[in-house]
Amino acid sequence: MNEVSKYGIRFLIIFLFQVLILKRVDINPGGSSYIHLLVYPLFIMILPIRTPKGLVVSLGFIMGLLIDMFYDSPGVHASALCFTAFIRSFVLKILESADGYTTSTIPSMKDFGITGFIIYASILLGLHMLFYFSVEAFSFVFIGEILLRTIASFIVSIILLILIQIIINR
Repeated sequence: MNEVSKYGIRFLIIFLFQVLILKRVDINPGGSSYIHLLVYPLFIMILPIRTPKGLVVSLGFIMGLLIDMFYDSPGVHASALCFTAFIRSFVLKILESADGYTTSTIPSMKDFGITGFIIYASILLGLHMLFYFSVEAFSFVFIGEILLRTIASFIVSIILLILIQIIINR
């Protein structure tokens, strides 16, 4: 199977998992909606390092726009995923070892190791969620609520993301 079809299938599986399953999961302790399961940024995270930045941002926009259609959130997911896709190369550059990356390196548990992938995914997912909830609230008056939603959603989503990575790498 060539890489385009392999990543096309991953795109479809992650998208369908987010909109058909995770959208229906309702974790609201005490009736407040602080926990949102967001694993769709995983698609951007696991694209090969050699993928051109313009293509990564474009794929992020497409995935985000499709998610927005199902969540009735005009542009919120698209803008957050474009942001995540844009900063991905900076995060990879910061985390790059002295040896650098090979052309075949894929940011995954297999190539980065468990600790390396968790650090990489945590940075990107944390920034994604902070951006997402900031755009959703559209005001820093709600900074406390933005941070609470970011932290609560991050904890649950990163655990789910790690489990997905473990399943994918088997």
